[in-house]
Amino acid sequence: MEAGAVRVTVVTAGSRDAGEGREAGDRREDRAAQGQTSTVPVRGVARRNSVRGAGFLVALAALAVVVLLSISVGAREIPLTVVWDALFDHADIDDHHVVRGLRLPRTVVGLVVGAALGIAGALTQALTRNPLADPGILGVNAGAALFVALGIGVFGVGSVSGYLWFAFAGALMVTVAVYLIGSAGRGPADPVRLVLAGVALGAVVSGITTGLVLLDPQTFDQMRNWNAGSFVGRDLDVVWPVLPFLAAGLLLAMVSARPLNAIGLGEDMASSLGANVTRTRVIVVIAVTLLAGGATAIAGPIGFVGLMMPHVARWIVGPDQRWILPYTVVLAPILLLSADILGRVLMRPGEVPVGIVTAFVGAPVLIILIRRKKASGL
Repeated sequence: MEAGAVRVTVVTAGSRDAGEGREAGDRREDRAAQGQTSTVPVRGVARRNSVRGAGFLVALAALAVVVLLSISVGAREIPLTVVWDALFDHADIDDHHVVRGLRLPRTVVGLVVGAALGIAGALTQALTRNPLADPGILGVNAGAALFVALGIGVFGVGSVSGYLWFAFAGALMVTVAVYLIGSAGRGPADPVRLVLAGVALGAVVSGITTGLVLLDPQTFDQMRNWNAGSFVGRDLDVVWPVLPFLAAGLLLAMVSARPLNAIGLGEDMASSLGANVTRTRVIVVIAVTLLAGGATAIAGPIGFVGLMMPHVARWIVGPDQRWILPYTVVLAPILLLSADILGRVLMRPGEVPVGIVTAFVGAPVLIILIRRKKASGL
């Protein structure tokens, strides 16, 4: 009897432990259903996003400072108080005319061109999965330069506003040709074929442009300023016609951010995640054409902005395109306006074209970024 009682007691205790274990498991399942088990990852993501948001606000503040410096610094120094008065008080003063008629439009051009080139570079790198790609790799600059040469040599165009549309049309047509060549044959266009088609067609088009220029150097003398990449003589009348195309390109870029994240994992993985790879490629090519073509039409071919600033943004926020693109919109104009300010200061009262300054500044910085042990990847 006593042994049996002991056995009953042991069985009862085991049943109680088993019941408590089932209840604990049920509580864990309830917490999992309510998302409580993922508290730590969720908090980590929220903390990371808050840091990115704070960094974005810092970048905006830096951009505001650079904008003020761009308006006040030049061949003639204008105090910030005078700049403020010129923006809100239309007095008949020379400094006010300089601010409103020259410095402010030039700064707006730098903002627009910088943002467009930066986003175009980020999209090109994400599309080709090549961290050293830039808009020029798709033939944008070469196409724009060829059509500007045709506009000057054949149609006698002699002003920035005149060959603006030639540059834009050239960038559009050559980029479309690159995509058609890259997608010819079996299967859709892949990043390697697009890059090869862009490099090959860009080289051919650049050779044709050089030949046209050498035939009549005097006729194409006015093209040198545009070809060096400059903000001189650019006012808001040059920006307004292209602005709708740039806005459309920016909208397409933001729409393609999430699919580009999936494509970064590989095309097969992107398709399994529900991303339409072919449609995303077409959207990105259109966006790059609109952005880089419009920026090149306004200011000429400017290098290193679209190549370098996505690297900087990726180094700060990681590989998420949803953060890279907004950061690039802010960081690229900072670089371009800073280069423009430096070009005005180096050779007073003259100036160095902004395209030359970005090449001198961008090359060493890009080399430093590439040689980092934790260089930004895609």
